[in-house]
Amino acid sequence: MNVLGIESSCDETSVAIISDKSVKANLISSQDFHTNFGGVVPELSSRAHLQKVKPLVEAALKKSKLNLNEIDVISSTGGPGLIGALLVGFTFAKGLAFALKKPFVSVNHIDGHIFSGFLMKKKPEFPFLVLVVSGGHTLLLFVKNVTEIYKLGTTVDDAAGEAFDKVGKMLGLGYPGGPQIEINAASGDENKIYFPIADLKHEFNFSFSGLKTAVLRYLQKHHPENKIVAEDLKNICASFQKATVDALLQNVQKALNSYNVKSISLVGGVAANKKLRDEIIELADKHKINAVIPSIEYCGDNGAMIALRA
Repeated sequence: MNVLGIESSCDETSVAIISDKSVKANLISSQDFHTNFGGVVPELSSRAHLQKVKPLVEAALKKSKLNLNEIDVISSTGGPGLIGALLVGFTFAKGLAFALKKPFVSVNHIDGHIFSGFLMKKKPEFPFLVLVVSGGHTLLLFVKNVTEIYKLGTTVDDAAGEAFDKVGKMLGLGYPGGPQIEINAASGDENKIYFPIADLKHEFNFSFSGLKTAVLRYLQKHHPENKIVAEDLKNICASFQKATVDALLQNVQKALNSYNVKSISLVGGVAANKKLRDEIIELADKHKINAVIPSIEYCGDNGAMIALRA
């Protein structure tokens, strides 16, 4: 069966084709121009999706060596996401399905991420824990099977990826801040500065607003004119990255102590962070379970996870 998947929930337009659970094409067009504005501009995002979706569908078909009539199911992200951006992919996919008289499936964006580990050769084994970490979401879930998914915890304020971006902006690193923080952190001392992490009453919830504020206060105290020397910039990035990863890992550790699982999966855009990937693998090894982390191509928003979940 050939499934066409379209993802347009934020600032990536992606079209993928999966044939019998094998990815034949997964094309992604990223909207880099948002860097100039320090964040995603919804109206501009929608316009870019309009420009890209049709050419990407054509390119995906060509790469897969298929024509439209050979597509059996057409799917698209139905939410959550930016309304205007979602509507572009959703209406295009639904209109295409109607014209071709093919089944249309609306896929939840988070569900797509949750099961993106199944795009890998080594797949999660049920039951498993999944940590969803992106610019818009931070969730810890217990997945019993394909239909039974239980939310253990979520962020009470900022998502982890959002905190990365906001701290990156404070440091003058531009948007998105996450990749730039990781680059600078690689040559910094992660133990140089102590940034506290939240210890919430709810066992599995997350909070990153206090951590973000701690970085701001450090900058106000030590760099009031926002003139940060390179060495201190690297140490701030490394220390902030460590604190963020520690905050995520402490709840995963609690969940592993409370639930009997066979695998843990790390998904979402922040799953591309090497330190987080390495720490999850180390934690899984400690508990003698499998760690399943999508390749970088499937960490961010992508059409393949939508087509697979359809």
